Amino acid sequence: MTDHPEPRRALLSAYDKTGIVELAGALVALGWELVSSGGTAKVLADAGLAVTPTSELTGFGDMLGHRVVTLHPVIHGAILADRDDPAHRADMATYGITPIDLVAVNLYPFTSDPSVELLDIGGPRWCARRPRTTSS
Repeated sequence: MTDHPEPRRALLSAYDKTGIVELAGALVALGWELVSSGGTAKVLADAGLAVTPTSELTGFGDMLGHRVVTLHPVIHGAILADRDDPAHRADMATYGITPIDLVAVNLYPFTSDPSVELLDIGGPRWCARRPRTTSS
C-alpha cells in the first residue's frame, strides 16, 4: 500500500460528543490533523485543538437543514480514494484532494420509531431502515 502523507487526517463528527475532545487530543498528540464540521468542530476549537472546518475544505457551509454538510467530492474523494490506483492519485492531485485516513462518527439516538431525517453520515441518509417484524 502507498505510504500515507504526513500528517494523517481524521474526520470527526459526533452527535454525542462524550470523549471527543480526548480522542481528538490523542490524535493531535500523535501528529494527526483534525477535520470536522459544525458543533463538533466548535467543541474541538473551544478545547484549544487545531481543527479544519469541513466548510474550509469544501467552500460550502451546511445547507438544507444540516442535511448536507460533508457531502462533497473533496471530503468523499479523500475518504474513498484507492491510493494504490494511479488514476485515483491523479484525480486527487487534479482536484486538490488530501486523503482522510480515519473517520470517527456516532449517530443520533434511535427511538422505537427511527427517523431517517436525523441520520447524517456524510450525507442525509445512507442506510436507515425499520427493523423487520414478523407477523404471527
